[in-house]
Amino acid sequence: MATIKKTAKPKAAGKKTAAKKPTAKKPAAKKAPAKKSAAKKPAAKKSAAKKAPAKKSAVKKPAAKKAPAKKPAGTGDSNVKFRNLFDAFAQGKLPFAEGYIVSSFFSETTAYSIYEIVSYAGVKEIYPSDTGLQFVAGGKKLYVLVENDTYQLKFQEPVSRAQGEMIPKRFNELEKIIARNQTTIYVSKEPNEITGSFTILKPYSLNFAVVFYQQPDVYSSLSLFFEDSLNRQRKVPQGDAKKAAQLIAATVEKTMGFKGEFE
Repeated sequence: MATIKKTAKPKAAGKKTAAKKPTAKKPAAKKAPAKKSAAKKPAAKKSAAKKAPAKKSAVKKPAAKKAPAKKPAGTGDSNVKFRNLFDAFAQGKLPFAEGYIVSSFFSETTAYSIYEIVSYAGVKEIYPSDTGLQFVAGGKKLYVLVENDTYQLKFQEPVSRAQGEMIPKRFNELEKIIARNQTTIYVSKEPNEITGSFTILKPYSLNFAVVFYQQPDVYSSLSLFFEDSLNRQRKVPQGDAKKAAQLIAATVEKTMGFKGEFE
């Protein structure tokens, strides 16, 4: 009977149940990868966050396209201070927003000369014709009169002089400069108003019609232009030509600048 008690069968059964316990732990190991898949969800949020800046860059692109559209100011090369008026019109480089036009009317026999400076803004239409260009726009006109020393009607009011020698101003409306060679330069103190429209005639002989572009140094350009024209074309001594040119440019800036209704 003692030999029956030594049977090891019950112990083997106990070992089998102990062996089943580690198998129960294996499903817990499977749950760990399940947590990893949940960790992938923030990665999905990151991809969504990346899409947001992509929308911002898309908004900036149209703004970059609009900037070049503002550059064509109708003037062409920014280094060009002025152009022949009729060439600028033919080439499509005539400024419509605002500008200055300088025209000359020189005597073919003497140094007697008239300059007209027109400021204009907001051109609605330009009509070319056989005689010139008609601008449908408002503006102002300033007169400059150069009187040679041998002119016989020096004491006659400019407003009362003959056609071709007349400007609509009296002596008390003009600034006066007498050059060393006795040439007299008159500059209007105030411009005349232009309403509705005006016409610029085609130049002939030595005359010209040029348009100045509205640039930061436009008044310096006007001064240099008049200094050169008075000195070379009208034989005014250099120092006096410079003095008169500076007066002209200062008067244009003061009385014909693009302010108020011209801004």
